[in-house]
Amino acid sequence: MNVGPKAGRREWIGLAVLALPTLLVSLDTFVMLLALPPVAAGLGASSNQQLWIMDVYGFMVAGFMITMGSLGDRIGRRRLLLIAAVVFGAASVLAAYSTTPGMLIGARALLGIAGAAITPCTLSLVMNLFRDPRQQASAIGIWGGCFTVGAVIGPVVGGVLLDHFWWGSVFLIGVPAMVLLLIAGPILLPEYRDPAAGRIDLPSIALSLAAILPVIQGLKQFAASGWSAVPACLVVFGLVVGWFFLRRQRALADPLLDLSLFRKRTFTVTLGSMMTYSLLSGGVMVFIAQYFQLVEGLSPLEAGLALVPGMVTSTISFQVAPLLARWIRPGRLISGALLFTVAGLVVTAMADNATTLAIAFAVECLGVAPLVVLGTNLVIGSAPPEKAGSAAALAQTGNEFGYALGIALLGSVVIAVYRHGAPTEAGDSLAAAVAGGLPSAVLDQARDAFTSGLHVAAAIAAVVITGMAVLLAVVLRPLPVLGGHAEAADAEAEVNAAGQ
Repeated sequence: MNVGPKAGRREWIGLAVLALPTLLVSLDTFVMLLALPPVAAGLGASSNQQLWIMDVYGFMVAGFMITMGSLGDRIGRRRLLLIAAVVFGAASVLAAYSTTPGMLIGARALLGIAGAAITPCTLSLVMNLFRDPRQQASAIGIWGGCFTVGAVIGPVVGGVLLDHFWWGSVFLIGVPAMVLLLIAGPILLPEYRDPAAGRIDLPSIALSLAAILPVIQGLKQFAASGWSAVPACLVVFGLVVGWFFLRRQRALADPLLDLSLFRKRTFTVTLGSMMTYSLLSGGVMVFIAQYFQLVEGLSPLEAGLALVPGMVTSTISFQVAPLLARWIRPGRLISGALLFTVAGLVVTAMADNATTLAIAFAVECLGVAPLVVLGTNLVIGSAPPEKAGSAAALAQTGNEFGYALGIALLGSVVIAVYRHGAPTEAGDSLAAAVAGGLPSAVLDQARDAFTSGLHVAAAIAAVVITGMAVLLAVVLRPLPVLGGHAEAADAEAEVNAAGQ
């Protein structure tokens, strides 16, 4: 990792400029949780169109993230960020004033493509702005905390806007932020590009999209309706195309994805751990939210508010983690923090009421920040500066994959336990049972079965994260506290050599 002088006021103002669009990208994901019903009613969208309105944004983010990270390294990260800001702002207006479902789906797709550029560009520019390791960790903590804040305020802001304005207002939130970025970005943000980069390989872009999108779509279908021929074929097709994509990357002199990064043990283990955490914690969170609504009978807004304590503890953790990293080695800090997540999951595995579950979720969220802050630092720091955008994109793509895979895998566990314990007349899902107006005795059994499924999923997550904490403690043990520049380089070389 290159080390430079400490950042001043200009760099911290630049961080604020970068943090705002990051928050908006996260908010735009979660605001649709409440906006979809009025949007569907206003446009007359069918059930299939509603699914595309909801999912196309995430599909485009996941599909284009690696491409955009590599493109930013080639044409300039600031330039790509400003282009993405123009597209995001224009697509937001287009979405707000859509007159047909197809028009809104197209606008949401453009928003996702722009969001795929904003995330790796902002993160890699944060690394460019802050060269001092301690300041860099603090800046990443603020950047990462913006995702949490966006998740917290997304449903709440959406609810307020929908109460006072028409449904299109939820899409206009990002326009002022993008205008601010276009004004302040050229002044405050440095430009960085790889001077030795060649032309981007268009077949690699096509192969990456053809690999990522079918896998995520297949996993989503599997989570929604169980395993069948269609999701299986989608996943297999994506994996086969992914194999061809990797073969092409090995053959190219200047690949879209630099596979040599995976030879570094620090990079590979940390990236895999971040993806695994996203898989487990994200999957459990989805079913916690469903528990609040389907078992406890809370409205979507009330269920969102029940998750706020967890988002608050997560936000606090993001600000405290960089401070602790000055005194505690990364391996110990990350592993120790994950024990909070394990404790929260253990309580979740035994919780039988909304209050206990909300407290357990708040404890669980205390453990995320050190892995995200220090893990992101380690992943991007393991890459050469000219590949920072690609490394940032890999980290975020891993999170997207982990989230989709977590819903599918843990969802299959919850569904299996539910089907085993619920009465036959309750059907295959608690949502259908609640909507069907079944007798209270049947619904009580169905709710108990769903709760048991949540308990099993949380227990599995607790066991896996415990093992992950032990692995990280061992692999990252040689790394020193932040700020030990020469020692850090020697320690990272030792870790990577051990993995070869």
